[in-house]
Amino acid sequence: MAEENKGTERVTFSRGYDVCIMAIDGTWRRDCQLNSISDTDATLTVEGSIQGLNLKEFFLLLSSTGLAYRRCELVRVNGTDMDIHFLRGKHAKKRPGATSKSDEMMS
Repeated sequence: MAEENKGTERVTFSRGYDVCIMAIDGTWRRDCQLNSISDTDATLTVEGSIQGLNLKEFFLLLSSTGLAYRRCELVRVNGTDMDIHFLRGKHAKKRPGATSKSDEMMS
């Protein structure tokens, strides 16, 4: 996979780093390997099938305690490899038709 230079430094690990992904509502959790990471995204390897999992938004847990995590969305799946994009608080994508409290107050 060719990496585009997006102005962020990407760290690629020679061996995967143990992490896991977990649903926003905590209904599922899956162990995986972190292959590379940057400020905006990461690539993971997940053992076994990920079919049936709702991966629109989820957490990537970066520690065994679950204290360090990033909110993510799925970008691409290729077999057991997947690319994710990190969502940031105020900069997270809004769903079409969704309004925030501040939008409602201004109207």
